[in-house]
Amino acid sequence: MNVAVLAHEKFPDRAKTAVGLLRYADYEIEAVLDRDNAGKRVADFVPDVQDAPIVAEMADVSEVDALVIGIAPIGGGFDESWRSDVTNALERGCDVISGLHYFLEEDEEFAELAAANDCELWDVRKPHDDLTVAQGVASEVDAEIILTVGTDCSVGKMTATLELVEAANERGADAAFIPTGQTGIMISGWGNPIDRVVSDFTAGAVEEMILEKGDDHDYLFVEGQGSIVHPAYSAVTCGILHGSMADKLVLCHEATREAVHGYESFDLPPIPEYVSLYEDLAEPVHETEVVAGALNTMHVESDEAARREVEQFEDELGVAATDPVRFDADAVLEEIL
Repeated sequence: MNVAVLAHEKFPDRAKTAVGLLRYADYEIEAVLDRDNAGKRVADFVPDVQDAPIVAEMADVSEVDALVIGIAPIGGGFDESWRSDVTNALERGCDVISGLHYFLEEDEEFAELAAANDCELWDVRKPHDDLTVAQGVASEVDAEIILTVGTDCSVGKMTATLELVEAANERGADAAFIPTGQTGIMISGWGNPIDRVVSDFTAGAVEEMILEKGDDHDYLFVEGQGSIVHPAYSAVTCGILHGSMADKLVLCHEATREAVHGYESFDLPPIPEYVSLYEDLAEPVHETEVVAGALNTMHVESDEAARREVEQFEDELGVAATDPVRFDADAVLEEIL
Protein backbone atom coordinates (compact mmCIF):
# COMPACT_ATOMS: atom_id res chain seq x y z
CA MET A 1 0.00 0.00 0.00
CA ASN A 2 1.27 3.47 -0.93
CA VAL A 3 0.64 6.17 1.68
CA ALA A 4 1.32 9.77 2.60
CA VAL A 5 2.07 10.54 6.25
CA LEU A 6 0.91 13.75 7.95
CA ALA A 7 3.46 15.17 10.40
CA HIS A 8 2.97 18.95 10.26
CA GLU A 9 5.42 20.99 12.34
CA LYS A 10 6.51 17.92 14.35
CA PHE A 11 8.85 15.99 12.04
CA PRO A 12 10.97 14.21 13.06
CA ASP A 13 11.47 14.68 16.82
CA ARG A 14 7.80 14.83 17.82
CA ALA A 15 6.39 12.62 15.09
CA LYS A 16 7.20 9.21 16.50
CA THR A 17 4.33 7.56 14.63
CA ALA A 18 5.64 8.90 11.32
CA VAL A 19 9.21 7.82 12.10
CA GLY A 20 8.02 4.40 13.30
CA LEU A 21 6.15 3.84 10.04
CA LEU A 22 9.15 4.97 8.00
CA ARG A 23 11.37 2.53 9.87
CA TYR A 24 9.21 -0.56 10.28
CA ALA A 25 5.96 -0.52 8.27
CA ASP A 26 5.43 -2.38 5.02
CA TYR A 27 3.80 0.73 3.53
CA GLU A 28 5.49 2.43 0.59
CA ILE A 29 5.62 6.00 1.88
CA GLU A 30 5.37 8.40 -1.03
CA ALA A 31 5.55 11.66 0.95
CA VAL A 32 5.59 13.20 4.42
CA LEU A 33 3.42 16.27 4.99
CA ASP A 34 5.22 18.92 7.04
CA ARG A 35 4.65 22.53 6.04
CA ASP A 36 7.70 23.67 8.03
CA ASN A 37 10.13 21.44 6.12
CA ALA A 38 8.55 21.31 2.65
CA GLY A 39 11.12 20.86 -0.10
CA LYS A 40 13.43 18.71 2.01
CA ARG A 41 13.58 14.93 2.30
CA VAL A 42 13.20 12.46 5.15
CA ALA A 43 16.87 11.50 4.74
CA ASP A 44 17.88 15.06 5.63
CA PHE A 45 16.63 14.36 9.16
CA VAL A 46 16.53 10.57 9.69
CA PRO A 47 19.09 8.75 7.55
CA ASP A 48 18.40 5.16 8.58
CA VAL A 49 14.75 4.84 7.46
CA GLN A 50 12.75 4.74 4.23
CA ASP A 51 13.34 8.01 2.34
CA ALA A 52 10.58 10.22 0.91
CA PRO A 53 10.05 13.84 -0.12
CA ILE A 54 8.57 16.29 2.39
CA VAL A 55 5.70 18.39 1.03
CA ALA A 56 3.51 21.19 2.36
CA GLU A 57 0.06 19.63 1.92
CA MET A 58 -1.88 16.66 0.62
CA ALA A 59 -2.57 18.48 -2.65
CA ASP A 60 1.18 18.17 -3.40
CA VAL A 61 1.13 14.37 -3.12
CA SER A 62 0.88 12.11 -6.17
CA GLU A 63 -1.53 9.18 -6.24
CA VAL A 64 -1.59 7.16 -2.99
CA ASP A 65 -3.92 4.65 -1.37
CA ALA A 66 -4.14 6.30 2.04
CA LEU A 67 -3.24 9.23 4.25
CA VAL A 68 -1.87 8.33 7.68
CA ILE A 69 -1.96 10.87 10.50
CA GLY A 70 1.56 10.33 11.81
CA ILE A 71 1.51 12.57 14.89
CA ALA A 72 -0.43 12.43 18.12
CA PRO A 73 -0.34 15.58 20.28
CA ILE A 74 -0.70 15.32 24.05
CA GLY A 75 -4.34 14.37 24.56
CA GLY A 76 -4.66 12.97 21.03
CA GLY A 77 -6.80 15.82 19.66
CA PHE A 78 -7.38 16.78 16.04
CA ASP A 79 -5.77 20.01 14.83
CA GLU A 80 -8.14 21.89 12.54
CA SER A 81 -5.22 22.97 10.38
CA TRP A 82 -5.10 19.34 9.16
CA ARG A 83 -8.71 19.34 7.93
CA SER A 84 -7.92 20.39 4.37
CA ASP A 85 -5.38 17.55 4.05
CA VAL A 86 -7.89 14.96 5.25
CA THR A 87 -10.70 16.28 3.05
CA ASN A 88 -8.37 16.37 0.04
CA ALA A 89 -7.41 12.75 0.65
CA LEU A 90 -11.02 11.62 0.97
CA GLU A 91 -12.14 13.57 -2.10
CA ARG A 92 -9.44 11.73 -4.06
CA GLY A 93 -10.68 8.35 -2.83
CA CYS A 94 -7.90 7.72 -0.31
CA ASP A 95 -8.47 5.89 2.96
CA VAL A 96 -7.45 7.76 6.11
CA ILE A 97 -5.71 6.04 9.02
CA SER A 98 -5.57 7.85 12.36
CA GLY A 99 -4.11 7.10 15.76
CA LEU A 100 -5.80 10.04 17.50
CA HIS A 101 -8.19 9.91 20.42
CA TYR A 102 -10.40 12.07 18.18
CA PHE A 103 -12.26 9.56 16.02
CA LEU A 104 -12.49 10.63 12.37
CA GLU A 105 -15.46 8.37 11.73
CA GLU A 106 -17.47 10.48 14.19
CA ASP A 107 -16.63 13.70 12.32
CA GLU A 108 -19.68 14.44 10.16
CA GLU A 109 -17.75 15.99 7.26
CA PHE A 110 -15.21 13.18 7.10
CA ALA A 111 -17.86 10.46 7.42
CA GLU A 112 -19.91 11.94 4.57
CA LEU A 113 -16.86 12.29 2.30
CA ALA A 114 -15.73 8.74 3.08
CA ALA A 115 -19.15 7.35 2.22
CA ALA A 116 -19.41 9.42 -0.97
CA ASN A 117 -15.97 8.35 -2.22
CA ASP A 118 -15.97 4.74 -0.98
CA CYS A 119 -13.12 5.36 1.50
CA GLU A 120 -12.33 3.73 4.82
CA LEU A 121 -11.73 5.72 8.00
CA TRP A 122 -9.63 3.56 10.33
CA ASP A 123 -9.51 4.95 13.86
CA VAL A 124 -6.72 2.80 15.22
CA ARG A 125 -7.29 3.91 18.80
CA LYS A 126 -10.88 2.66 18.87
CA PRO A 127 -10.93 -0.58 20.93
CA HIS A 128 -13.31 -3.42 20.15
CA ASP A 129 -16.47 -3.81 22.22
CA ASP A 130 -15.81 -7.19 23.88
CA LEU A 131 -13.00 -6.26 26.26
CA THR A 132 -13.35 -7.22 29.91
CA VAL A 133 -11.31 -7.52 33.11
CA ALA A 134 -8.19 -9.67 33.32
CA GLN A 135 -8.37 -13.18 34.72
CA GLY A 136 -4.73 -13.18 35.83
CA VAL A 137 -3.77 -16.06 33.53
CA ALA A 138 -1.26 -14.55 31.07
CA SER A 139 1.56 -16.45 32.78
CA GLU A 140 -0.05 -19.76 31.81
CA VAL A 141 0.85 -19.49 28.12
CA ASP A 142 3.80 -21.45 26.76
CA ALA A 143 5.77 -18.38 25.63
CA GLU A 144 8.17 -16.43 27.77
CA ILE A 145 6.90 -12.85 28.07
CA ILE A 146 9.25 -9.87 27.82
CA LEU A 147 7.92 -6.36 28.44
CA THR A 148 9.64 -3.07 27.66
CA VAL A 149 9.12 -0.47 30.38
CA GLY A 150 10.25 3.12 30.40
CA THR A 151 11.72 5.90 32.46
CA ASP A 152 9.34 8.24 30.60
CA CYS A 153 7.01 8.38 27.61
CA SER A 154 8.60 8.75 24.15
CA VAL A 155 11.90 7.12 25.05
CA GLY A 156 11.75 4.37 22.40
CA LYS A 157 9.85 1.45 23.95
CA MET A 158 8.12 0.49 20.69
CA THR A 159 11.36 0.83 18.74
CA ALA A 160 13.29 -1.27 21.25
CA THR A 161 10.57 -3.92 21.24
CA LEU A 162 10.50 -4.21 17.45
CA GLU A 163 14.30 -4.23 17.22
CA LEU A 164 14.52 -7.00 19.81
CA VAL A 165 11.85 -9.09 18.05
CA GLU A 166 13.73 -8.77 14.76
CA ALA A 167 17.09 -9.58 16.34
CA ALA A 168 15.63 -12.58 18.19
CA ASN A 169 14.09 -13.98 15.01
CA GLU A 170 17.37 -13.48 13.15
CA ARG A 171 18.98 -15.70 15.79
CA GLY A 172 16.45 -18.41 15.05
CA ALA A 173 14.17 -17.78 18.03
CA ASP A 174 10.41 -17.83 17.48
CA ALA A 175 9.46 -14.36 18.73
CA ALA A 176 6.36 -12.22 18.20
CA PHE A 177 5.42 -8.59 18.81
CA ILE A 178 2.45 -7.63 21.00
CA PRO A 179 1.35 -4.10 19.98
CA THR A 180 -0.28 -1.88 22.59
CA GLY A 181 -0.16 1.56 20.94
CA GLN A 182 -1.38 3.19 17.77
CA THR A 183 1.92 3.06 15.89
CA GLY A 184 2.57 -0.57 16.72
CA ILE A 185 -0.97 -1.44 15.62
CA MET A 186 -0.48 0.41 12.32
CA ILE A 187 2.78 -1.44 11.70
CA SER A 188 1.54 -4.92 12.63
CA GLY A 189 -2.10 -4.62 11.51
CA TRP A 190 -3.62 -5.80 14.80
CA GLY A 191 -3.60 -5.12 18.54
CA ASN A 192 -5.44 -3.35 21.34
CA PRO A 193 -4.93 0.41 21.87
CA ILE A 194 -4.33 0.18 25.61
CA ASP A 195 -4.37 3.91 26.36
CA ARG A 196 -7.94 4.14 25.02
CA VAL A 197 -9.31 1.19 27.00
CA VAL A 198 -11.55 1.64 30.06
CA SER A 199 -9.29 1.46 33.13
CA ASP A 200 -10.87 -1.71 34.52
CA PHE A 201 -10.25 -3.49 31.19
CA THR A 202 -6.64 -2.37 30.60
CA ALA A 203 -4.98 -5.46 32.02
CA GLY A 204 -7.60 -7.62 30.35
CA ALA A 205 -6.91 -6.08 26.94
CA VAL A 206 -3.21 -6.98 27.29
CA GLU A 207 -4.01 -10.45 28.61
CA GLU A 208 -6.32 -11.06 25.64
CA MET A 209 -3.44 -10.53 23.20
CA ILE A 210 -1.08 -12.70 25.27
CA LEU A 211 -3.60 -15.55 25.25
CA GLU A 212 -4.14 -15.16 21.50
CA LYS A 213 -0.45 -15.51 20.61
CA GLY A 214 1.18 -17.12 23.64
CA ASP A 215 0.96 -20.78 22.62
CA ASP A 216 2.11 -20.12 19.04
CA HIS A 217 5.53 -18.65 19.85
CA ASP A 218 8.44 -19.18 22.24
CA TYR A 219 8.83 -15.49 23.10
CA LEU A 220 6.34 -12.61 23.20
CA PHE A 221 7.78 -9.09 23.27
CA VAL A 222 5.15 -6.72 24.65
CA GLU A 223 5.31 -3.05 23.70
CA GLY A 224 5.26 -0.90 26.83
CA GLN A 225 3.54 2.47 27.22
CA GLY A 226 4.20 5.53 29.35
CA SER A 227 6.11 5.26 32.62
CA ILE A 228 5.23 4.25 36.15
CA VAL A 229 6.30 7.72 37.38
CA HIS A 230 4.54 9.71 34.66
CA PRO A 231 2.06 12.19 36.13
CA ALA A 232 -0.45 11.54 33.33
CA TYR A 233 0.27 8.09 31.85
CA SER A 234 1.20 5.88 34.81
CA ALA A 235 -2.17 4.09 34.81
CA VAL A 236 -1.65 2.50 31.39
CA THR A 237 1.88 1.46 32.41
CA CYS A 238 0.61 -0.37 35.48
CA GLY A 239 -2.18 -2.04 33.51
CA ILE A 240 0.26 -3.44 30.95
CA LEU A 241 2.68 -4.56 33.68
CA HIS A 242 0.03 -6.56 35.52
CA GLY A 243 -1.93 -7.72 32.49
CA SER A 244 1.11 -9.11 30.68
CA MET A 245 2.49 -10.91 33.77
CA ALA A 246 5.91 -10.48 32.17
CA ASP A 247 8.74 -12.87 33.00
CA LYS A 248 11.41 -10.30 32.15
CA LEU A 249 11.58 -6.52 31.78
CA VAL A 250 13.76 -4.33 29.55
CA LEU A 251 14.12 -0.78 30.87
CA CYS A 252 14.13 1.89 28.15
CA HIS A 253 15.58 5.37 28.58
CA GLU A 254 16.62 8.31 26.42
CA ALA A 255 20.19 9.53 26.88
CA THR A 256 20.49 13.02 28.41
CA ARG A 257 16.80 13.23 29.38
CA GLU A 258 16.42 14.55 32.92
CA ALA A 259 12.76 15.63 33.18
CA VAL A 260 9.40 14.17 32.15
CA HIS A 261 8.63 14.89 28.49
CA GLY A 262 5.97 17.61 28.33
CA TYR A 263 5.94 17.89 32.14
CA GLU A 264 9.37 19.38 32.71
CA SER A 265 8.64 20.44 36.29
CA PHE A 266 8.90 16.72 37.18
CA ASP A 267 12.46 15.39 37.37
CA LEU A 268 13.16 11.78 36.43
CA PRO A 269 14.23 9.58 39.38
CA PRO A 270 17.66 7.89 39.34
CA ILE A 271 17.83 4.77 37.14
CA PRO A 272 18.19 2.27 40.04
CA GLU A 273 14.90 3.53 41.51
CA TYR A 274 13.05 2.44 38.37
CA VAL A 275 14.32 -1.10 38.78
CA SER A 276 12.88 -1.30 42.28
CA LEU A 277 9.64 0.44 41.30
CA TYR A 278 8.85 -1.88 38.42
CA GLU A 279 9.94 -5.10 40.10
CA ASP A 280 8.18 -4.33 43.39
CA LEU A 281 4.95 -3.27 41.67
CA ALA A 282 4.87 -6.42 39.54
CA GLU A 283 5.76 -8.90 42.29
CA PRO A 284 2.32 -9.38 43.95
CA VAL A 285 0.83 -10.34 40.57
CA HIS A 286 3.79 -12.05 38.90
CA GLU A 287 7.43 -11.90 39.97
CA THR A 288 9.72 -10.41 37.36
CA GLU A 289 13.05 -8.61 37.03
CA VAL A 290 14.76 -6.02 34.87
CA VAL A 291 17.26 -8.12 32.89
CA ALA A 292 18.49 -5.57 30.32
CA GLY A 293 18.33 -1.97 29.18
CA ALA A 294 17.69 -0.16 25.88
CA LEU A 295 19.09 3.35 25.57
CA ASN A 296 17.88 5.79 22.92
CA THR A 297 20.94 7.81 21.81
CA MET A 298 19.36 9.57 18.82
CA HIS A 299 20.32 12.99 20.22
CA VAL A 300 23.94 11.97 20.85
CA GLU A 301 26.04 12.97 17.87
CA SER A 302 28.96 10.54 17.69
CA ASP A 303 29.07 6.76 18.10
CA GLU A 304 31.92 7.15 20.59
CA ALA A 305 29.85 9.45 22.80
CA ALA A 306 26.85 7.15 22.42
CA ARG A 307 28.88 4.15 23.60
CA ARG A 308 29.93 6.11 26.68
CA GLU A 309 26.26 6.87 27.37
CA VAL A 310 25.40 3.18 27.04
CA GLU A 311 28.22 2.22 29.41
CA GLN A 312 27.02 4.74 31.98
CA PHE A 313 23.46 3.44 31.64
CA GLU A 314 24.71 -0.12 32.16
CA ASP A 315 26.56 0.93 35.31
CA GLU A 316 23.45 2.61 36.73
CA LEU A 317 21.19 -0.25 35.72
CA GLY A 318 23.46 -3.09 36.78
CA VAL A 319 22.67 -5.22 33.70
CA ALA A 320 23.61 -5.30 30.01
CA ALA A 321 22.31 -2.47 27.80
CA THR A 322 22.54 -1.24 24.23
CA ASP A 323 21.05 1.17 21.74
CA PRO A 324 19.39 -1.48 19.52
CA VAL A 325 19.06 0.94 16.59
CA ARG A 326 22.59 2.33 16.65
CA PHE A 327 24.43 -0.79 17.86
CA ASP A 328 23.76 -4.54 17.90
CA ALA A 329 21.55 -6.21 20.49
CA ASP A 330 23.74 -9.28 21.16
CA ALA A 331 24.53 -8.66 24.84
CA VAL A 332 20.93 -7.77 25.63
CA LEU A 333 19.57 -10.82 23.83
CA GLU A 334 21.87 -13.06 25.84
CA GLU A 335 20.00 -11.92 28.95
CA ILE A 336 16.56 -12.27 27.36
CA LEU A 337 16.64 -15.52 25.39
